[in-house]
Amino acid sequence: MDLLPDLDGRVALVTGAARGLGREFALALADCGADVAVHYNTSDKSARETAADIRELGVDAQAFSADVTDPTLVEDLFSAIEDELGTVNVLINNVGDFEPVHWETVEWSRWREVTATNYEATVLCSRRALAPMREAGWGRIINIGYASADKGLVSPKNFPYFVAKTGVLMFTRMLAADTQADNITVNAVSPYVIESSDEFPEEAPRGRWATYDDLIAPTLFFCSDAASYLSGENIEVDGGWLPETV
Repeated sequence: MDLLPDLDGRVALVTGAARGLGREFALALADCGADVAVHYNTSDKSARETAADIRELGVDAQAFSADVTDPTLVEDLFSAIEDELGTVNVLINNVGDFEPVHWETVEWSRWREVTATNYEATVLCSRRALAPMREAGWGRIINIGYASADKGLVSPKNFPYFVAKTGVLMFTRMLAADTQADNITVNAVSPYVIESSDEFPEEAPRGRWATYDDLIAPTLFFCSDAASYLSGENIEVDGGWLPETV
């Protein structure tokens, strides 16, 4: 059984795909044959460059701008994608801000930005994608979580981020339960620290941080037919990390 997905004829949306991990997800899905909607909010030049790089792989790709914390703009985003590329079959909810400071110093407006981009954007995009997936009889939703967020991770820093990611994992399970009869799977991939991060703890599990490829592998697996009976699952890509504060 092939563990890589055959996405020929499918349309994938990756949120926050202009740069970094989102860009790599988009390129990997294109390598599997999907046409790709490259979502961005403000990184216009990078998003268009990513879309151009994807088209060189022989599939279609377009860049689409939207604030995915706004329900109206999420509707506009999906409508534009459907007009240009077709119905979204694969959704990677990758976008999300990060605030690695003590929670008491976080301005309330910033707290809401972090929770909105990580949790509310995941809910809004998934909800909009769901009806067309159900109508098509096939769909894959992969949410990006955070390692140990579902184990009661406690830290004085990153409160809004951890709260939001815990919500993402609960939402993943709930949506998986609600789509059992629809040939749609909903799963999560949860890294600890990625090698491109600006914030590094003192010690790395197994002597290194997660690479983009470490995260792409389970994401593509969840998109494959080999994973068609897996839903509501969370793969932690953390090298076996166990936080002392759990």
